[in-house]
Amino acid sequence: METVYKIYCASYEHALLLVESYRKDPRLQEEIMETLNATVPHTSASDLSFFLVMPVQRVTKYPLLLGKILENTPANTSAHAALAAAVRAMAQVNANINEYKRRREVATKYNKAEHLTLRDRFARLNTHSIAKKTTRLSRLLMHEAGIVAKTEDKEYDDLEERFQSVASSVAALKENVASYLEHLEAFLLPAPHRRELQMEEGPALQYRRFAEHLHCTVFPEFKRRLHRLVWQPLCSLAEMLVGPQQLVRKRLDKLLDYEEIQERKSEMGSVTYDEEAAMNTYLAINALLVAELPRFNQAAVQLLGQILGSLSVLQQDLAAEVLHEAKKELEQMAHGRMPLPAFWRMVEDALQQSGAQLCTFSQAFETVTPSPVPQPLNPAEERKVLSLVSKHGPDKLYQVTSNINGSKDMDLTLQRGQIVALLQSMDTKGNTSRWLVDAGGPRGFVPAGKLQPYRPVQSQQPRMQTSALESGTDRRRHSYVPSEAPKPQGAMLTPAFQVVAGFSFTARSPQELSLQAGQPVVLLEPHDKKGSTEWSLVEANGQRGYVPSSYLLTVPVQEPAGWSLPV
Repeated sequence: METVYKIYCASYEHALLLVESYRKDPRLQEEIMETLNATVPHTSASDLSFFLVMPVQRVTKYPLLLGKILENTPANTSAHAALAAAVRAMAQVNANINEYKRRREVATKYNKAEHLTLRDRFARLNTHSIAKKTTRLSRLLMHEAGIVAKTEDKEYDDLEERFQSVASSVAALKENVASYLEHLEAFLLPAPHRRELQMEEGPALQYRRFAEHLHCTVFPEFKRRLHRLVWQPLCSLAEMLVGPQQLVRKRLDKLLDYEEIQERKSEMGSVTYDEEAAMNTYLAINALLVAELPRFNQAAVQLLGQILGSLSVLQQDLAAEVLHEAKKELEQMAHGRMPLPAFWRMVEDALQQSGAQLCTFSQAFETVTPSPVPQPLNPAEERKVLSLVSKHGPDKLYQVTSNINGSKDMDLTLQRGQIVALLQSMDTKGNTSRWLVDAGGPRGFVPAGKLQPYRPVQSQQPRMQTSALESGTDRRRHSYVPSEAPKPQGAMLTPAFQVVAGFSFTARSPQELSLQAGQPVVLLEPHDKKGSTEWSLVEANGQRGYVPSSYLLTVPVQEPAGWSLPV
């Protein structure tokens, strides 16, 4: 009984709002009144609110009625002890209902606060709110640094971990299903049954008929069922997660306030009324989450399992339908009744013929494709390349082969020919087709297929020819006419690098070596005798000694030809 009354009393205000909305529809209000007059005419009820309030009033009357009966029951009777226990039980039930209703009101309050507009949020900023957020941030940093102990709640931590796991699974599945629907939409656009096919008329007609049936009947029906049975329930589940996620974040804020107030209370012995209310708010949110998260997690996992099951069944139905239609068309084709060895020989011959045509086309394409033209690096790009080499080393440099337009968070937008440094050959989900790179300032992910190892290309300088254009007895005049600049050659050269001192260093012992900033050195060992990489053994001007490894830089050799990159 207590569980039912908890939910009913906590939802009573919402029920009254629904009744109020019904009154705005005259036709609906008229039907409600006709039903009430026909079923309970003796109550003379004006609307549904007359009946909605009865359970709320009744549960509060039980302790009063039992208490009145207890007053009129002699203490020496056997029923007195049972009545006293009943009075205490009903009083506790009412207290539990009130506490549950208060927790729900707190949760509703903070859920509504998250829907404020940006303008409203700025309007709510004041000295008090800024100071409170600053205190929370300071407390959180002290938690992370281990300066103060964090309040441990093993039961809640386990529930939150499971909830976050469910939330991340729902988000990942929603993203994958959305991508699947987009690809399915793109798949249905070309309509191959309307294209001209270079094959015999009989098989071409059968293929067109088969493709038309798939694109006009099978796949649209699959898409409709996928949207109704998978996508819509998945979106509803994602919306259901928003409220608990907001409460989880709000609990952390209130926990930081609670710890701060508890610490102040232990020092001063008392707290203000507002501080006591803040502590009670944290306790209410924490108790509500501990009570509700187990049921929510169970329901969410069950719904997620049903969605995955529906997706699997839809895929199986699609495969069965396509195979059924393909089998019907295959039986009507000439090779449908062909022996299996003969069929495979026919397939091999067709593949060999297609492969030969593809090789011929590839060779013809390579002969007409122009070779890349070297483009010299501008000073800013050259400085960026030198900076990337000094930070990451020459073997980490890659060049963008085509324009990249970032479409996701943390994706970079780069132009063809830009130089980047590889930081990690996978993204945060372990996908090796997206690499984390440094673009000389911004860092982010780019497609791995649009990067190639960077090698500088030696550009040729235009040559000058000297020709005597005019001569005389009194004087000779020479004019230098530049000849036609030869086309740059695209020969790839292995870049040369050297180790230099990035900063000046003064030796403090006979084992160390003094260096000047920019002085070239020969790296003998990248560690000291104990194996520590903080010191390196180098040679400069015929002398050897140890210098700090952080003082050394690996930079390209500045050649007269300069740096260039292909476009």
